[in-house]
Amino acid sequence: MRPFRFLAEAGSIASDDALAATAKRAEAMGYSVLMFTDHLIEQLAPIPAMTAIAAATSRLRVGTFVLNNEFRHPAVLAQDLATVDVLSGGRLELGIGAGWNKPEFDQLGLAFDPVPARVARLVEAVAVLKGCFAEGAFTFTGERYQITDYDGQPKPIQKPHPPFLIGGGGRRTLELAGREADIVGLAPRTLVGERTDPRSITFAAAAEKIEWVRAAAGDRFDSLEFNVYPSSSPVIITDHARAEAAKIHDRLLKRTGYELTEDQILESPHVFVGSVDGLVAKLQDLRERLGISAFMTGEIDDLAPVVERLVGT
Repeated sequence: MRPFRFLAEAGSIASDDALAATAKRAEAMGYSVLMFTDHLIEQLAPIPAMTAIAAATSRLRVGTFVLNNEFRHPAVLAQDLATVDVLSGGRLELGIGAGWNKPEFDQLGLAFDPVPARVARLVEAVAVLKGCFAEGAFTFTGERYQITDYDGQPKPIQKPHPPFLIGGGGRRTLELAGREADIVGLAPRTLVGERTDPRSITFAAAAEKIEWVRAAAGDRFDSLEFNVYPSSSPVIITDHARAEAAKIHDRLLKRTGYELTEDQILESPHVFVGSVDGLVAKLQDLRERLGISAFMTGEIDDLAPVVERLVGT
């Protein structure tokens, strides 16, 4: 089994000193990666902020969870990301997705195309990024991106490229992750709308998603790392897990009209609610039964006592 890895969010806007202090604490606590989201909200822009974190630390990796492919041309993005990898000494993890938050598209006047179109562009973008990171010039002809005899510079330190994290809750995206990613993020689909699927947070749904990835990955499946993060509830360390599960049940029922049992909620790979001992046992079970070994915890203190128990094992 893979050793546990823990990822944490870098948080909202902070001064350079405050960001450096957070990064140093995360490194000392044993976190593997400090991650930045990519939204047009009250947060630092991920690429320059990752460089600041790398300058303040020596081992902590930096990453994106996840970049919105619709916001940037992948060849321009490749130069920025390769620069981060060079300046960090090879500590970048590249999470990228098709974009999902429609209000951001509306605010920028960008078309929010249906999922198949956005995922198709993500497929092309991943190919362009890998082409830019590889040695020598390459040419790519797609529906959206056309690259001619281009040799992306600089080249990243990590070979053949920084690890790609691709994730989602739908089969199309997870099959792409199986084919192209190094780290596969399993995401629930619990947003209100036509794609809502509250069952997507359950253990059974996660097992089904992993089988989609397995079929797409083929011989490379055993090299993949699986990642999950808390959804429908923040991390809650408590001796009254069932009472908290009942609250989550009520919120999900009110929001989606779909009813899950408390047991389904507590065993969900996307719900981190319980005592320290209970959460330690749960994460060990998820690794043993589903092969999930990388966990996004929210901010660094959210799951600190569990991280302390499991990091390095």
